[in-house]
Amino acid sequence: MQAFTVHKGLVAPLDRENVDTDAIIPKQFLKSIKRSGFGPNLFDEWRYLDRGEPGQDPAARKPNPDFVLNQPRYQGASILLARKNFGCGSSREHAPWALEQYGFRAVIAPSYADIFFSNCFKNGLLPIVLSEAQVGMLFDEVAAFAGYQLSIDLERQLVIKPDGTGLPFEITPFRKYCLLGGFDDIGLTLRHADKIRAFETERLLKKPWLAHTL
Repeated sequence: MQAFTVHKGLVAPLDRENVDTDAIIPKQFLKSIKRSGFGPNLFDEWRYLDRGEPGQDPAARKPNPDFVLNQPRYQGASILLARKNFGCGSSREHAPWALEQYGFRAVIAPSYADIFFSNCFKNGLLPIVLSEAQVGMLFDEVAAFAGYQLSIDLERQLVIKPDGTGLPFEITPFRKYCLLGGFDDIGLTLRHADKIRAFETERLLKKPWLAHTL
């Protein structure tokens, strides 16, 4: 998992409440058994005018010119600004996969669905909670200034605006530790790889028959 320390990026505003995971990555794309390739189908039903199916070439499809991510000023955005209850609906982990694989490193919103919120941290995507007033202010500033960027300093727990103003956010120490170190659940376990190997070696010395398999 990619570590998150300090990130500066272009902000894209998704001005909708209660965006569910089926909107983030529609159900037909969940057929894949891989954990990659979901970025082109992020917000598929909103980004395109035709229905998408797995394996389609995105270049051959009809983009919706009115959708925010298709507008030239937001190309290359890596911070998503959203409204309350983002990521509601089903618990599919494909939702943060799609956001991260599209290029987003962080989402800023007033609130999130609990399972989506947890899944983000496990996949290197930072979901930041700010007040509705702060989020509303950011929406206004993004609309007013083309190329609007924010800096996110995870160590200091600050969202830093272009004028240098810092907006503090909360994060649990364990989740902060995992993101700073780039540790997903497997990565956390592999920190103890030497101890695991030592245990297996000692166990086989004491119980050599365990080395034999049917």
